[in-house]
Amino acid sequence: MTTLDNVSIIVAAAKNGAIGLRNQLLYRLPNDLKRFKALTTGHTIIMGRKTFESLPKGALPDRRNIVLSRQEGLHLENAECYRSLEEALMQCDYTEDVYIIGGGELYKQTVGLAKRVHLTLVDDIPAEADAFFPDLNPEEWTEVAREEHAPDEKHAQAYVFIDYIRK
Repeated sequence: MTTLDNVSIIVAAAKNGAIGLRNQLLYRLPNDLKRFKALTTGHTIIMGRKTFESLPKGALPDRRNIVLSRQEGLHLENAECYRSLEEALMQCDYTEDVYIIGGGELYKQTVGLAKRVHLTLVDDIPAEADAFFPDLNPEEWTEVAREEHAPDEKHAQAYVFIDYIRK
């Protein structure tokens, strides 16, 4: 699979790769949400239909929202809908920053083509999860930034922001 220089993955995952349960995020981390907003605002985000449906207010503002679904003729307010990742990427200009925001199946499809990964690693292993982020092969990725955070009044778990770039 060819790496696309303009494609990044952004994800918050537990130590075992868990990212969600019953179409909901596992963790409420205000600083992670701020980082997500800072990185993705003004850019294109691509997500699966279930991820879109989990957004509390629908399409995220100040971003081009692209939703993937096999459902023919799907129309979602303030979002472009495509039936495949390939079709969606063909609608993106190579100069446009594209962020893959989930869910688990889309992460599996895109981990081989993304140039960057912005990971929030949560110091936890949840009792239950049904969506996971795939393991990153250390032979393919180089850590370029790390910012550690201890638990505080707004964050029940310790977490680390880690940025990777493909070797």
